[in-house]
Amino acid sequence: MLAIGIKGKMERMVTNALSAKAMGSGELDVFATPAMVALIEETAWRSVAGELDEGCGTVGTKLDIAHTAATPLGMKVTCETELTAIDRRKLVFSVRVYDEAGEVGSGTHERFIVDNAKFQAKADAKAVQNG
Repeated sequence: MLAIGIKGKMERMVTNALSAKAMGSGELDVFATPAMVALIEETAWRSVAGELDEGCGTVGTKLDIAHTAATPLGMKVTCETELTAIDRRKLVFSVRVYDEAGEVGSGTHERFIVDNAKFQAKADAKAVQNG
């Protein structure tokens, strides 16, 4: 059952594939902001997935984050999320990302609960209409 206070936690090693250089968000071999965003989204959706009705999932709709420190290749990053608000289908999470030296990012993330089949069908219909 969805409830305020649900927490999620995931860890990743910062590899070349997660670098700003590889992801096209910069020229440096540091943890890319797009990689941090993906980690935040994955941690949040996984934290609530088991609490949703059969056939339902969540989609990310808003991020308000700051990426405040660089993480070099080879270091581990950890993301922690906490569900702080539920407004019908809207879920709001506080998020914190840190590496072995301290915090590297924080903010909020919003997701909406959707019926997976209906959502996919609506998205697929756009391709048919514009194909």
